[in-house]
Amino acid sequence: MTRHLDHKAQLAALAQASPWLRTALCAVQQLGLPQWCIGAGAVRNLVWDALHGHETPTPLSDVDVAFFDADDVSPERDARLQAQLQQRLPALPWEVTNQAGVHLWFEACFGHAVAPLTSLEDAVASWPECATAVGLTLTREGAIEVIAPHGLDDLFAMVVRRNPARVSVETYRLRVAGKRYLQRWPRVTVLRA
Repeated sequence: MTRHLDHKAQLAALAQASPWLRTALCAVQQLGLPQWCIGAGAVRNLVWDALHGHETPTPLSDVDVAFFDADDVSPERDARLQAQLQQRLPALPWEVTNQAGVHLWFEACFGHAVAPLTSLEDAVASWPECATAVGLTLTREGAIEVIAPHGLDDLFAMVVRRNPARVSVETYRLRVAGKRYLQRWPRVTVLRA
């Protein structure tokens, strides 16, 4: 338990020290969403770049903003929020997804149906790899809060492990091949599915 708390403090400190991430968190907070976080690759890159001593952040394919609001799961809302963020911080590749509506489109994209999610933490717990099933949000007071349903051990140990909650073995293998983890971060360990 102590190590988990240490990792949370480390992660919050890394995020606090990252000008782009701190600015991004503030921009998302200004949207006034009920439950939200920036997570997945943005958090992974932050930690793995730091652990590898990279001076320049590894470029992100997207900045995942996850939120949970069952009252409006329309794709138009996600697009509207994404456009607002793009207008505020146009240099970042935003991707905004209401996790309360994932079950409505997941099968069409990934070939199998999933049950509706019940909360933001439930959503983060279903993300493809345990190391990236992590999100950061801001409290009203501006403190960075960590959402890590599977803990932070894989993230800080730089281990890529399939999260079986939602990702098939085939999808995991395709993701690992496409992400090129070892080329970016040579000390990463990728576990076979």
